[in-house]
Amino acid sequence: MICSCFSLFAQDKNLDYYLSAAVTNSPLLNDYRNQLLSNKIDSQVLIASTRIQVTGNGNSFYAPVINGFGYDALITNGGQLQALITATKSLLPKKFLSSRFQDIQITGDSLRIVSQISEQDLKRTIIAQYITVFGDQLQIDFNSSLLDLLKREEIILKRLTQKNIYKQVDYLSFLVTLQQQDLVRQQLGVQYKNDFATLNYLSGIFDTTTAQLTPPDIIGVRDFRKDRSPFFLKYKIDSLRLINNKSLVDLGYRPHINLFGDGGYQSSFMTQPYKNFGTSVGVNFILPIYDGRQRKLQYSKLAIAERTRLRNKEFFENQYNQQVAQLQQQLGAIENLLDPVNNQIKYIETLIDADGKLLETGDIKMTDYVLAINNLITTKNLVVQNTISRYHVINQLNYWMR
Repeated sequence: MICSCFSLFAQDKNLDYYLSAAVTNSPLLNDYRNQLLSNKIDSQVLIASTRIQVTGNGNSFYAPVINGFGYDALITNGGQLQALITATKSLLPKKFLSSRFQDIQITGDSLRIVSQISEQDLKRTIIAQYITVFGDQLQIDFNSSLLDLLKREEIILKRLTQKNIYKQVDYLSFLVTLQQQDLVRQQLGVQYKNDFATLNYLSGIFDTTTAQLTPPDIIGVRDFRKDRSPFFLKYKIDSLRLINNKSLVDLGYRPHINLFGDGGYQSSFMTQPYKNFGTSVGVNFILPIYDGRQRKLQYSKLAIAERTRLRNKEFFENQYNQQVAQLQQQLGAIENLLDPVNNQIKYIETLIDADGKLLETGDIKMTDYVLAINNLITTKNLVVQNTISRYHVINQLNYWMR
């Protein structure tokens, strides 16, 4: 029996509680947050790479010549000791640094968009499961109130059957209906606990208890702009990346100048090794001349990537518009059903109240009363299904239009 399932509930919990827990506990979103922090460090690394780089170098070797056998002393000088401190500085053009910073920024924007889409995926999943649990809760509420009604009527019917106002078979028929309803409520209780456990699991919450859920506070998005949607921003960022990649390709064919200097000790110990302390400075100049048409091939790859991006965007936009239109159509159809079904419930409940009074006097057939009860069950279930379906459609619409 699940008669006291709600008496075991903890405090009420709302949708925001589970959404907040899911976002906080998600390892995927946490990974994206860390990647964004790492992306900020990449900018600092790039700045550091433009500064003077200082390194220490040490090298020593000895090449003996024994009985005339050994390396040529004109090449090796017989040995060498080297201990230098070297400083280098790359003279990078501002446009090169700007493109590199732009690449890092685009990577960060791309991570943010992917993170937003993943967060929306997670929230859609949590909201859908919350709606499912809330639907179970509505079903339990209705079936519990209906079962209470049937139990009250069963006491009256039993007394009337003992007085031979109703036949024993009528009483047994009613009792079967009551027992079936009791079994339905027990089954709903099991389903509710399983769905609630899934909600906790998806939210990253370790909790084996259940709670009374408040109605999901979700409202359909009205003011929507595609240019702010992460689904469309993704294609814009991809376009910016391709443009920047073309700029980086061009910059790779510009001259590069590196300055360097060192100071320390270098000696072959051939003559006056104590005087071999010194310094040197120099300039390194690189001018790309010909690389086998690699630049043109890189352009071709970028052009192919741009065509792919445009085709994917066009396909996604068509699918997106179709999906949103279909969901809006479904939402309209569901909302059009709500008033007629609610009105029908009022009529059925009025009929059951009247039939209940007739039942107490024995002026109604048991089959008619049971039929009215079954009609109420069918119609109430339809209300719950429409309510939950409406929430689910709004959740799907908000996912695409948020």
